[in-house]
Amino acid sequence: MTAGSGRRVALVAGGTSGLGLAIGRGLAEAGFAVALGGRRVELARREAEALPEALGVELNIVDSGSVAAAVAAARESLGPIDVVVLNGGGPPPSAATDLDLDAARAAAELLLHGPIGVLNHCLPSMRERSWGRVVAVGSSAVQQPIPGLATSSMYRTALASYLKLLAEECAPHGVTVNMVLPGRISTDRTAQLDAGAAQRTGRSVMEVRAASQATIPMRRYGTAAEFAAMGVFLCSDQARYVTGEQIRVDGGLVRAL
Repeated sequence: MTAGSGRRVALVAGGTSGLGLAIGRGLAEAGFAVALGGRRVELARREAEALPEALGVELNIVDSGSVAAAVAAARESLGPIDVVVLNGGGPPPSAATDLDLDAARAAAELLLHGPIGVLNHCLPSMRERSWGRVVAVGSSAVQQPIPGLATSSMYRTALASYLKLLAEECAPHGVTVNMVLPGRISTDRTAQLDAGAAQRTGRSVMEVRAASQATIPMRRYGTAAEFAAMGVFLCSDQARYVTGEQIRVDGGLVRAL
């Protein structure tokens, strides 16, 4: 996949590690200029230095001032933003019966309100220029809620509903809006969840991982690069007729049609 005709600029939230960084690297390889955003600004800058045309910016999506500053810095250095990748860390595990209201509010800021704030800064210029891509990194919990991850399941599903409505409104303006749903991808977040499950159940991390892999038809976790390939495609000019979709990259984990 390539950036298509003309030069394209992408802003990647949560771009300093894991799936966000993998997508950022994939976009850079495809010819996009990339702004890697993250709370760890020095890490964002170091990762950006390894890419052909990139910038590391401080970006905390639950802080409106940080969002405004990051978008302004990306525009000043790279030009108008054509692509937004919505990504970030997940909230702590929680069962539905143990849900703490303050924790739920914090998760809503991280998974729902924060992404909306980023798009409020970037969408108007995309619509004006009649070209844009929004790709959100979701979770398989959007289509099959995950026990023990109550707030993640709740608010990622809420974001999916918002993005579906947004896709219809933006389609006449040449802006596509899609969501990519990872299953069990080998990242630090997955390792943390496996370690937490091991501690709760008294099993070893290897036992937890083996049991998890057994639920996946491909019998393994995916790689960040495999996941990123779908994200890069949805950002490309070739994906101009794909919008309003939730695309799973999960090795067959979710059994839903």
